[in-house]
Amino acid sequence: MATLGIVRACAPPAAAVAAPSAQTNKSPRTARVLVLGGTGRVGGSTATALSKLRPDLNILVGGRNREKGESFAAKLGERSEFVQVDTRNASMLEKALQGVDLVIHTAGPFQRVEECTVLQAAISTKTAYIDVCDDTDCSWRAKDFHEQAKAAGVPAITTAGIYPGVSNVMAAELVHAARSENGEPERLRFFYYTAGTGGAGPTILATSFLLLGEDVIAYNKGQEIKLKPYSGALNIDFGKGVRKKDVYLLNLPEVKSAFKILGVPTVSARFGTAPFFWNWGMQAFANFLPIEFLRDKNKVQKLVKSVDPLVRAVDGIAGERVSMRVDLECSNGRGTIGLFTHKKLSVSVGFATAAFALAVLEGNTQPGVWFPEEPEGIPLEARKLLLERASQGTSNFVMNKPSWMVETDPKEVILGIYV
Repeated sequence: MATLGIVRACAPPAAAVAAPSAQTNKSPRTARVLVLGGTGRVGGSTATALSKLRPDLNILVGGRNREKGESFAAKLGERSEFVQVDTRNASMLEKALQGVDLVIHTAGPFQRVEECTVLQAAISTKTAYIDVCDDTDCSWRAKDFHEQAKAAGVPAITTAGIYPGVSNVMAAELVHAARSENGEPERLRFFYYTAGTGGAGPTILATSFLLLGEDVIAYNKGQEIKLKPYSGALNIDFGKGVRKKDVYLLNLPEVKSAFKILGVPTVSARFGTAPFFWNWGMQAFANFLPIEFLRDKNKVQKLVKSVDPLVRAVDGIAGERVSMRVDLECSNGRGTIGLFTHKKLSVSVGFATAAFALAVLEGNTQPGVWFPEEPEGIPLEARKLLLERASQGTSNFVMNKPSWMVETDPKEVILGIYV
């Protein structure tokens, strides 16, 4: 793959569902997209990004709060409207999906979710589907519906956000480039940094706490291993604008999917935040709170509600910069990385999710339930455009570069020569 540089703008093609018919002279029907959780930070950011990338789309803002939803839909423009829907109500969901071309499920947190209600409703109504699931068990539960989706002709992508999501596609591109140059991938590592909560709201905070109640699944030379959450600290250089940050092990779904789909024998994922004392707090929660507490969704939601005002105050100082670094090491000694940095997670996650939405609307996804790195979900020829769309507004976006070209500290190459 040709190296991608910083992307400032992109003019996406028209969606496949809105393409003119070869058999009639009628105007094509404009695609209708339902964003569930559309009044939340992630859903609202996704709807906003879609309205900018494709102003011709009809965007339905799905949520439970009518006043908030109608106000937001009005800001999006005349092609948007609010739809009152509860994702826990199957019949209500199916009714909301009538006449919808794509449903985007952003109503998290996805941890401790036992049923794939939205995906099942999408399959039942033959509606294309994506979600921003960030939980390993939940994502593989979605995979259990692969054959049903395939039989119904429904294209679906799970974990289709920023991380996991764009990070999976970055990893797939690095692996593809390595193998095209006769290198066999041996170790793949995902590193993530977000200042504060990234402005993404209480849902992200709840997700972080709930992940502390899960053993970390990683892979070492083909063997699955379990590790303690928020352990294994590393100091990682995220390049200009972020520099070095401490990151810690978390149980994230891209680890298992990359291991199984990309075939890399050693895979792990780490996350860190700022200010530095938030990391200390996360370690304390992981070490001292009873595991039963961290696995109780209701108790975690109450904890989030109590600390949210303090988090909001600190977020105002810390900002919401986000950075993803994906490192690949090969058997021939060659190592490459992908790096993605944006000053606002609350904006970036919207463009990332919207990029997947447009890929599905344009007919790139085959029927079935797929992870982002699977070619049936996002084909090889569609990855570059997806990354271009997702990286709009980034301050630093590079692919397939050696680490020393990106890191902020100079490295000695040989005999006192630094780069």
